[in-house]
Amino acid sequence: MIRIVALGEVAPEIIEPLLRPGEMFISEPTEADLAEADAAIVRAAYRVDEHALDAMPQVRVLARTGVGTDLVNLDVTRERGIPVVITPGSNTNAVAEGVFAHMLSLVKYLPDLDALVRDDRWNDRTTVPAADLDGKTLGIVGYGRIGKRVEKIARAFDMNVRAYDPIAEIPAEFRAETLAELLAASDIVTLHLPLTADTAFLINADSIDEMRPGAILINCSRGGLVDLDAAVRALDSGKLGGFGVDVFDPEPPMHHELFDHHRVSLSPHLMGFTQQAMIATVQDALRGIQKVFDGDQSVALA
Repeated sequence: MIRIVALGEVAPEIIEPLLRPGEMFISEPTEADLAEADAAIVRAAYRVDEHALDAMPQVRVLARTGVGTDLVNLDVTRERGIPVVITPGSNTNAVAEGVFAHMLSLVKYLPDLDALVRDDRWNDRTTVPAADLDGKTLGIVGYGRIGKRVEKIARAFDMNVRAYDPIAEIPAEFRAETLAELLAASDIVTLHLPLTADTAFLINADSIDEMRPGAILINCSRGGLVDLDAAVRALDSGKLGGFGVDVFDPEPPMHHELFDHHRVSLSPHLMGFTQQAMIATVQDALRGIQKVFDGDQSVALA
């Protein structure tokens, strides 16, 4: 019997229809279950370090929902010969739509307009500088699956697009050669990069200075990409015209003064975990585990 455990919340009804003969899923594993586990589906906020792996001495594969592995100690998994599977593509559209949810809220000043109606201040509506996406330049930092999907949606809004990625190929007609070039050209900047030593605090006081006055920043990627203190100062000065945030470091975050700013749109790392996306990413994680047990190591990172 192959025992597959959940590390984090995974609804059994999503997994059980896809289980094959000889496979068992345990949604709320005990210490004994972990000790006998052959595989684990790891939810986004669950940290897999040496201690967690010590509790699962028989585990032969980990499947991490989503694409980020910053909470998985890959050095230890490689040392122990444990393949790690990710689920690229399963929540691409959800994240991309989440970017535009934040973007539209900020550009259209939806919280301000909502307050006018609720507070019986209808006649103040002309004081709110609501704008359009049409004709705005969107700068996409990171041109992977999600970045490409964001670009496609932006075209439907008749936005201009610039994209920067130090690795991915980008069509010449909208490629920015440097981050600074993209920041200077963009009315709205959206981040779609992994968190690494090179990208930590990529958006800081210096890089914000390179942005257009009043530009809007969206981060639905990784919290550690942005220096929140620098972002608050930029919002207060008007250098940033708005900041949409779905991701934090750590999660859940401690209260930050950013949360009190009226030009900040917040969500609790949920843009990639809509109902459809959550089902897809968890099921893809199971399929990845099954492929590894079938001998297909090509689906694994390590």
